Amino acid sequence: MKQTMKAKSKWTLLSVALSGLMLTACGGNADSAADAEAGAANADSSAETIRIATESSYKPLSYTDAAGNMIGFEIDLINALCDQMQATCEVSSQEWDGLIPGLQAKKFDAIFAGMSITPERLEKVDFSDPYLENGLVLVAKKGEDISVDDDFSAIPVGVQRATIAAQYVEESHPEAEVSLYDTQENAYLDLSSGRIRALFSDKVTAASWLSSDEGQAFEQKGDEFKTDDKMGIAVRKGDALVEKFNTALAEIRENGKYNEIAAPYFGTSSTAAAQAAAN
Repeated sequence: MKQTMKAKSKWTLLSVALSGLMLTACGGNADSAADAEAGAANADSSAETIRIATESSYKPLSYTDAAGNMIGFEIDLINALCDQMQATCEVSSQEWDGLIPGLQAKKFDAIFAGMSITPERLEKVDFSDPYLENGLVLVAKKGEDISVDDDFSAIPVGVQRATIAAQYVEESHPEAEVSLYDTQENAYLDLSSGRIRALFSDKVTAASWLSSDEGQAFEQKGDEFKTDDKMGIAVRKGDALVEKFNTALAEIRENGKYNEIAAPYFGTSSTAAAQAAAN
């Protein structure tokens, strides 16, 4: 009986030991699974998604192809910056007039839409370092005797509303008979159809349109003017995202990616790329 009890005790001890090992092993697997799950959660939380708004009627910076895909210099630049920041970016096309209100309402996190850095806008948003320099030009039909110094009270002229061009016309030609347009595309449509005789426009988009089939009967009148126009990425006031954009922008300038993106659009690698586009 003692021997039986002793044997039974040994078996019990062995069972307890094995159970302990199994529990330890199971616990280790559970801990590993929990650690993996936590790691995945941490990875997800560190993966940044940046919602970017553009305005897709501003060729060659941001526009749509025949299939409705957003393309252009700014779209390529967005992709490069987001790759550099290792961030996921969601790009959407918005109406120009709704860009800053939408940013302030947190519908998106940044505006990348050929937006000029102005004192008035700096009161509402913060801007990144400039990614492109620009200027204004006057476009009209070839042979038309029109210049920026004319009295536009008798010359129907157009501008895209809420732009540097619109501000210039308002300040420099208060007498002008002005048609305001929601997009550059619509402004050029009216110019080509004769509804307006001249158009004040950003140089980069004017150069693109003049090189198109529709623009062959038109030309830039005189030299560009108001050449201190710099475009930046707009974010909400105080948003640290602006520093991430600045860092990424500096890095792609340094590693040559910016030059690679700019060259097909402007034929130059400099931040003054718009100058070449107008030649």
